Amino acid sequence: MTHIILRLPAVKTSTGLSRSTIYLRIMQGVFPRPVSLGGRAVGWPAHEVEAVNAARIAGKQDAEIRELVTKLEAARKAAA
Repeated sequence: MTHIILRLPAVKTSTGLSRSTIYLRIMQGVFPRPVSLGGRAVGWPAHEVEAVNAARIAGKQDAEIRELVTKLEAARKAAA
């Protein structure tokens, strides 16, 4: 698996969401938190953004997406 990090403009394009909506969804637990790239830079693992997009397209409810996000973030920590 390739490890691609998406910066905010790419995440906005990929999801069709605004910056404020992305951060709102992070607070609601239905979008993964960004990873630090050092300094003030952050990004999102591309596979996590793709997984959340796929769940939305599949019509998953927020509770199911929240569970998915929890699993994605847990796998991120386990890989470290």
